[in-house]
Amino acid sequence: MVFGLTLSTYTTMHVLISLVAIASGLVVMAGMLQNKRLPLWTSVFLWTTVLTSVTGFGFPFERLLPSHYFGFASLAVLAVAILAAYSFDFAGPWRWLYVIAAVVALYLNVFVLIVQLFLKIAFLQPLAPTQSEPPFAIAQGLALLVFLFLGYAGVRRFHPQPA
Repeated sequence: MVFGLTLSTYTTMHVLISLVAIASGLVVMAGMLQNKRLPLWTSVFLWTTVLTSVTGFGFPFERLLPSHYFGFASLAVLAVAILAAYSFDFAGPWRWLYVIAAVVALYLNVFVLIVQLFLKIAFLQPLAPTQSEPPFAIAQGLALLVFLFLGYAGVRRFHPQPA
């Protein structure tokens, strides 16, 4: 039991929140590339990403795992993104700080998604049983390149007007 839920139910809830965070994050990234604020999508993305990081700490564990460090990193960059969006309205350097923080937060979620896909999807498991094999590295490398591009393009294109 985790917070009164079976582990299976808690896991399902965590996964669904994570998928909403990733999907809404992709919408927010598309908006950034079109210089659109998308306040509702931004709110959904930021808060579900916070929630997925927080719920990640609810799983039973005996020692800190790499997933915990990803959670700490995600919450740190989300704090910057939330401040930039809601306290500083993307003004001055907060614009590019927001873009970078949002891209990093989404990338961390996608990184974990790729890890989970290689762990849970039957046809991917044999391709990278230890997650140190080339198919896993290629998938993660391509994801990193995509997010580096998104960060660069977002910083160049996202110049929202004050609310």
